[in-house]
Amino acid sequence: MAVPTNPSAGGERSGDRSGAGAGGWFGRSPGEPAAAVRQPTRPEAPAFDPGAVRQESGPRPKPEDTSDAALLRRTMAEIEPIADKVTSYFYALLFLRHPELRALFPAAMDTQRDRLFKALLTAATHADDTATLTTYLTHLGRGHRKYGTLPEHYPAVGEALIGALTRYAPSSWGPRAEAAWVGAYTTISQIMIDAATEDELRAPAWWQAEVVGHEMRTRDIAIVTVRPDQPYPFLAGQFATLETPWWPRVWRHYSFASAPRSDGLLSFHVKAVPAGWVSNALVHQARPGDVIRLGPPAGSMTVDHTADSGLLCLGGGTGIAPIKALVEDVARHGRRRTVDVFYGARRNDDLYDIDTMLRLQQSHPWLSVRPVVDDGPVGLLSGGIPEAVREFGPWHTYDAYLSGPPGMIRRSVDSLVGMGIPAHRIRHDSIEELVGATT
Repeated sequence: MAVPTNPSAGGERSGDRSGAGAGGWFGRSPGEPAAAVRQPTRPEAPAFDPGAVRQESGPRPKPEDTSDAALLRRTMAEIEPIADKVTSYFYALLFLRHPELRALFPAAMDTQRDRLFKALLTAATHADDTATLTTYLTHLGRGHRKYGTLPEHYPAVGEALIGALTRYAPSSWGPRAEAAWVGAYTTISQIMIDAATEDELRAPAWWQAEVVGHEMRTRDIAIVTVRPDQPYPFLAGQFATLETPWWPRVWRHYSFASAPRSDGLLSFHVKAVPAGWVSNALVHQARPGDVIRLGPPAGSMTVDHTADSGLLCLGGGTGIAPIKALVEDVARHGRRRTVDVFYGARRNDDLYDIDTMLRLQQSHPWLSVRPVVDDGPVGLLSGGIPEAVREFGPWHTYDAYLSGPPGMIRRSVDSLVGMGIPAHRIRHDSIEELVGATT
């Protein structure tokens, strides 16, 4: 389904596939052409003034950037200090004008509230970077299938987006800015619709999965194993979104804790956190026989098996789950690549999967596992993962894989770049996805 632009708001755009105007979809036309202005009569030239010449001889101000990308950035900068108000107004408009869409969202909006609006703004900031925009939105369009999103829902979202920006960005708003946002949203929605349509031909919107195993490792960490109702293809290092029957339409990210298995079972390491709806349900309520839903696999923290470089893997807390999956994946491919794992936790008791990792080390001579605790006893590395990694190496020829709390990942990325590992060889899940996974 095409998402048209508005010809009256700045002419044709590359995303206009139908020729229809967007004014009807967004509620009104972005603006009419400016009326003709009569040129004033040229005044008589004044007498020559040397001072005026000296004054004009200084540097002239640079012309203002009026490109679509610049207009989008100015709007973003204006609404950033009041993002909460803009987000609230966006959803208010959406549900007021299209109440039927409320059923697509969870009953409690406090954790979901920022996600859709933030995704739209994030996409708009990359409007002039086709490759990045397409990659980001293709993943987003496929993932939104599990919410029940249909092509006919996109105009309503666009209408609410334009309405919120019109109200809260008065300084940067106008016909040109509106035309830029209409064009950007047209491109955004079309990429997402195309991605969802293509994905529909080869995969379901979600999988039903029965809980077949539930093992408590600590008082707040459980290993949950499920059996999908149909084949679930994924790669080691990726993650899935999970929805429980106790919190409908609330989805959270969890990494696969193993490489693909011959029996088709999937395992996740889940830590219950305060006020974490999904995590507490999976740890304290889920039992064998319960059925959850899985969204499609996602994530690019996967191993390039055509390379020979060593792997430096940093896993903090339950972030050891995808690291374990990567180790199993390397072992399955039978290539003797050096793999160094730093497994971090706050206390020694929090290293809930250290026995599994040490058994893997005993089975594979190319694997080294080093436990790290913030306040560790004698014999263990301490002070945090980035600090521990500095004691070994060099690492500049390694590919790095990071999984854990957002703060750990930020510090580790900075530290690894400082040690000489190029940024493009450092892989981790996005920080936004990690934040969502904590509840």
